[in-house]
Amino acid sequence: MSATPPPAALAGHILVVDDDPAVRDLLLEYLAANELRVSAVASGAAMLELLDREAIDLVLLDLKMPGEDGMQLARALRERAGIPIVLLTGKAEEADRVMGLELGADDYVTKPFSPRELLARIRAVLRRYHVQTELASRDDKRRAYRFAGWEFNLRTRKLNHADGRKLDLSNNEFSLLAAFCSAPQRVLSRDQLLQLSRLHNAEVYDRTVDVQVLRLRRKIEADPFTPQLILTERGAGYLFNASVETLY
Repeated sequence: MSATPPPAALAGHILVVDDDPAVRDLLLEYLAANELRVSAVASGAAMLELLDREAIDLVLLDLKMPGEDGMQLARALRERAGIPIVLLTGKAEEADRVMGLELGADDYVTKPFSPRELLARIRAVLRRYHVQTELASRDDKRRAYRFAGWEFNLRTRKLNHADGRKLDLSNNEFSLLAAFCSAPQRVLSRDQLLQLSRLHNAEVYDRTVDVQVLRLRRKIEADPFTPQLILTERGAGYLFNASVETLY
């Protein structure tokens, strides 16, 4: 494992997970020069070990490391923490990008990448995450929403059902469900959902909203392929078809 020193002025701690030492060295140098603290490891095992020791603000994960299942690593990362994830993928790996977003990744960058673009995307993801955290802490009075047997706790970020099911939500799932609960029985366009949920700020991947809606349906719908709660309004967007009670 290699790392840059942690001066107090640095704005976030980034963990780079990539087996290519040239990529790790490039990102260590470039991101550190732009006021980010950076740690870099070459394997999933080293990633998990470091996460047990360090407070990480964002993980930059290469999906194609020899001997590693990048999707399994992304899944393990999402299951254990709400840390933002940016994926590194090949240009031809659209299926991997879609699957990565379905697993809860916040963004992706294709190789070969521009360090400047990567830095902009990292900053955008960190900014969205910090805004979500600030809004959640600022909204002290609103504790939870109830709808269709579910209780959605805004403070613990948990989703519990009256039948005993308890679900964890990724950052994107949390933001999207909060957007739907704040505007039930209203048709929301994809652009409105992007703004309300802050899934992406710029250069939005065309299927981002659709992918996140599918993931959320799989968690809250009895049959995600015949949804009753999140309805598709063809040509317009989505409607949250539930009676929502706000708990204070």
